[in-house]
This record gives sequence, structure tokens and C-alpha cells, in this order.
Amino acid sequence: MALPWYIRILRPVNAVMAGIASLLGVIVATGTIPPMSLLLVPVVFLITGAGNAVNDYYDRDIDAVNRPDRPIPRGEVTPEGAFRYSLLLFVGGVLLATLASPACLGIAVLNSLVLVLYARNLKRLPLAGNLAVAYFSGSIFLFGGAYAGVEGLLLNIPVAGITFLCMTSREILKDAEDIEGDRIGGAHTLPMITGVRNAAALAFLLALCAVIVSYLPIFPWWGAVYVGAITVADVIILAGAALSLRCSDPSCVRASNATGILKNGMFLALAILIASALLL
Repeated sequence: MALPWYIRILRPVNAVMAGIASLLGVIVATGTIPPMSLLLVPVVFLITGAGNAVNDYYDRDIDAVNRPDRPIPRGEVTPEGAFRYSLLLFVGGVLLATLASPACLGIAVLNSLVLVLYARNLKRLPLAGNLAVAYFSGSIFLFGGAYAGVEGLLLNIPVAGITFLCMTSREILKDAEDIEGDRIGGAHTLPMITGVRNAAALAFLLALCAVIVSYLPIFPWWGAVYVGAITVADVIILAGAALSLRCSDPSCVRASNATGILKNGMFLALAILIASALLL
């Protein structure tokens, strides 16, 4: 009976999506998906799943308030079992990365360390935790690009930058939603210090910066068709972030669905970037 919960603690849907996202980095770098690059998917899946498991271990008190349906608060997985499980997954992901490239191995090791530091320390520091999550999200594209060498990694920097800015914006808003549970768990997030309204303003500014980067003529596929398509995604991103500007309390941010709309806009923007790379 415990096995499904050990699968659930990985957040398997998110982990699979992260693995597939690494292939998008390969596409940006090469315009195709070489068969051997499929190895990147299980590497990212294992490391992402490990990060989710170790995060649940360190967040078990907070999750008892904010996410009582997760495996540890429900008593379906012990904290010690989740921690050992995460270590096993980290080791498996890093070992598998040795079959890719030295650059991929380096990123795999760095990201494993960042995920542990995030769960243990950074998440409870204002803004630092948000930046760590955003870095990991953006680095998935760098990981895919690194499979094709330094040039492939460089081609993915703008895509990673847009992802980093959007994710930082969304993570700040998620913290604004979770102030009550974070306070009980002893976290000190940015919205707790600045207030929800100021945090929402910063989130909007970061989303605006992501939109500006998306318009810069730094992409090989930059042109009228790309600009027209990316404008649709950018409008959704800015609309999502703008919904939170009127909020001064966590319940308002949750009711606005700003984080969900912002996520949808970001996914659409990434889809447009990848489609542009394929068409090029």
C-alpha cells in the first residue's frame, strides 16, 4: 500500500514535465532530438523527484497546515523514509548523468545541491528560496542545451532567462498565498516582510522583465511571426501578474488565480519558443 504514496511524493507529473522540458533545450540547441538525448529525461525526472521528496521532508510541519493531503502529513510515508528515498533518487540521477556529457553532469550535481539547500535552508529565507526554484526551472533548458555543447548551452540562455523571471514572479505570489502556513512553520518569506501588496508589485515587475526579454532580437528565429505569437503569451503573463496588484491579503491572491494564469502564460510562451526553434 505504501508504493503509490512513494510515487506520489515525487510529484510524478511535474517531474515528467521537467524531464520533457530538458528535451526542449535540446531542440533549441540543435533543432531536433538526437536519440541519445532521451537519456536526459530520466535524469531530470529522478533529480526533480528527489527534490520534491526532500522538500516534503523538511516542510512536513508547514505541509501539515498548507498541504495536509501530502504523503508525510497523512502518515503514509515516514519523514525518515522520504529523506532516504530522496538521497537514493539524487544518486541515481547523477550517476545516469555521467552517460550524457561533462557539462550535463556538472549541472546535475549543482542542481542536486541547490535542491537540498533550498529545502533545508533557502526556502525559509526571503527571496532566496524563490530564486532557487526559479534557477532550477530555467536550468532545465541549460541542461538540455549542454547536451549539444557550450554553443547549445548559450543558445538556451534567453529561454532560461525568461523562465527564471516568470518563475520568480510566480513563486513570490505563491508565498503570498501561503503566508499563514509559512508563519506557523517558521518561514520568513518576502511577502511576510514587505506585505502582500509590495510583493505583488515586485512579481508584476519581474513578469514585465520576462516579457521585455521575449521581445529582444536575440533569438535566431526573431521576426514578425514570432513577435506576433509571443505577444499572445505575454498578454496572458502580464494579465496574470496584474490580477494580484489589487490584493493586500493571502485570500485575495488565491482567489485571483494569478499564479495559475501566470503559469499558463509561461507554458504558452515556452511552446512558442520551441515551435520557433523547430521551424527555424
